[in-house]
Amino acid sequence: MEAPLDRVVRLAFANDRQRFCAFVDALRDVTPPDVDVILRGSAVTGRRWADGQPFDAEGPGTSDLDITFVGGDMLQHWDAFYIPRLHTVPLSDEHPDACDRLVPLRRKLCELAGRPVNLQASASFVQFARDVLLEQPYVTLIQKQKGESVDAPP
Repeated sequence: MEAPLDRVVRLAFANDRQRFCAFVDALRDVTPPDVDVILRGSAVTGRRWADGQPFDAEGPGTSDLDITFVGGDMLQHWDAFYIPRLHTVPLSDEHPDACDRLVPLRRKLCELAGRPVNLQASASFVQFARDVLLEQPYVTLIQKQKGESVDAPP
């Protein structure tokens, strides 16, 4: 059985692990230490949720990548929300102004991936609900750093 991360590299990056690593590095460059970055959708499952069609059913580079920043203060950078202050609309072709700050990152990620990349932010419990209650599979690309609280005693 193919591991989900191996499936992502095969489907979304044509088995080019170096290009995948460059993609993750670009995300890492802008991700605060208290934020997880996950990939959801057909790149993880191999099939579109809406109609069951395979990833890139319309040809190479036609399926998008759905990246979500989870936790931290990423929500404060968005101007458009599905659920105010909890779950954003994706920065995408449909919502090109959803998060001006991340437009250059999205452009770079689209170039690296050779396909559309959508960026979104969610509160941790929204992602928890999607995972546990809705059983929506995902792959963690960047795990938030665990560390001592600033207020912790020495």
